[in-house]
Amino acid sequence: MCNCGKKRNELTQRNIHARPANNSQHSPFNITSQPTQTVLFRYAGNTALTVTGNITRRHYRFNFPGDVQHVALSDAPAMSVIHVLKRV
Repeated sequence: MCNCGKKRNELTQRNIHARPANNSQHSPFNITSQPTQTVLFRYAGNTALTVTGNITRRHYRFNFPGDVQHVALSDAPAMSVIHVLKRV
């Protein structure tokens, strides 16, 4: 007869008691770092444009010609290569 459930319950109980009391400090989703530095880019194209940052993977949406967006500093070098985007 299998008693897998009993082993699973024992492991679960051990894990519950082994957790730190304040696990928010250890959470990978806890964002307490400084705000991301940004630079401005102006769109010089004719229609809308969406670009994905090569480092942050953020989506930057330029909705109309002349639209200005904040771009993470780490994404700026790759954005500078796009001929319709000009750093302000």
